[in-house]
Amino acid sequence: MDVSIIGSGYVGTTVAACFADLGHRVVNVDVDADVVERVNSGDSPIHEPGLDDLLAAYGGDELTATTDYADVLETDLTFLALPTPSREDGSIDTSIIEAAAGTLGEALASKDGEHVVVTKSTVVPTTTRDVLAPAIAAASEMTLGEDLHVAMNPEFLREGSAVEDFMHPDKLVFGVGDDVTARDALADVFEPLLDRVDAPVVETGVSEAEMIKYANNAFLATKVSLINEIGNICKEYGIDAYEVADAIGLDDRIGERFLRSGVGWGGSCFPKDVAAIIAAARSRGYEPRLLEAAVAVNDEQPRRMLSLLDDHVDVEGERVAVLGLAFKPGTDDVRNSRAIDVIAGLRERGADIVAYDPVAADNMREHFPEIAYAPSAADALAGAVGALVVTDWDEFAALDEEFDAMATPVVVDGRRVVEPREGIVYEGLTW
Repeated sequence: MDVSIIGSGYVGTTVAACFADLGHRVVNVDVDADVVERVNSGDSPIHEPGLDDLLAAYGGDELTATTDYADVLETDLTFLALPTPSREDGSIDTSIIEAAAGTLGEALASKDGEHVVVTKSTVVPTTTRDVLAPAIAAASEMTLGEDLHVAMNPEFLREGSAVEDFMHPDKLVFGVGDDVTARDALADVFEPLLDRVDAPVVETGVSEAEMIKYANNAFLATKVSLINEIGNICKEYGIDAYEVADAIGLDDRIGERFLRSGVGWGGSCFPKDVAAIIAAARSRGYEPRLLEAAVAVNDEQPRRMLSLLDDHVDVEGERVAVLGLAFKPGTDDVRNSRAIDVIAGLRERGADIVAYDPVAADNMREHFPEIAYAPSAADALAGAVGALVVTDWDEFAALDEEFDAMATPVVVDGRRVVEPREGIVYEGLTW
């Protein structure tokens, strides 16, 4: 098929490259000319395992990038994969995707025949139906349900494993309602994937599909906050929360996944999506107390981590190492990383901060240009009075003698990645 994708961020670029690998011809539309040039030259604009190889194989060939919306006219369907950032009150800002919908509609005004537009971005229920579809229809002068067909296909890609997640999905959700043309288009574009893997396909309404994405992330975020709350209680009793989690994870009603307690969740999805569904609920007069509590627990974890460091050393004027800046391993994304709160807390204490991350230092430097960034974990630890492990990169598990170079080997582990040993003052966050 001929597929167009509006947006070349983490989702758009990954989906475009994966569709190309499935045998489709893909056009990626983006306003950033530098990103377009990189995609066409086979160079990934983001750090994502496996994406470099796909872009090297298909970039500029089966996958082309452009700044011209007119290129969508030669495609069968268009995915909208654009950011919907949070406003101060937690609600989503749809201005970017609305503008794209209008521009897409203007381009489609020149098309003869039908076109399918699929929302891939995370938007609150009724956004596709009440905002995006009318904008496209008005600009294109096409008729919804006749020559213009609109659907919702939420993504469930995790940064750091997005390519793997696309190629081996837990489920595919087709929010099509009773639009047969939209359903058939989504079935066709995903057919090569479903020939490779056995994944359930959920056919549902457009608004239901929008809500499924929020419900999915809200449930997972709440599960993490719940195990962190349990872990905090375990810490007070001197109990290893991971032994408790191993046992309760054997209950098939609970499951073992997302039971790794620690410094909490961050990134572009959980914080934004939980805040958005809280704001959406409030707009309808409902106060979502459980979700509010999940956010409160998550916000507290970095402060608990700093408190454990305070129990052992006064960091004012002293060198402190922060290991891990990305919100999770496998990505260079620092959006809502727990390291941001940790660094801010250390700055309030007057610490001399030196940070290290294998890929995310440049992105964190935009937030904290004034702190030092080390070329290695060993360099960060040398002479430090304390170390805080915020991201569970594999290389941190291999650290050992490097701790001996610290002025005082106090290690506060927020991810259970460092092996405690004699000679280290070791504090696990929830164990």
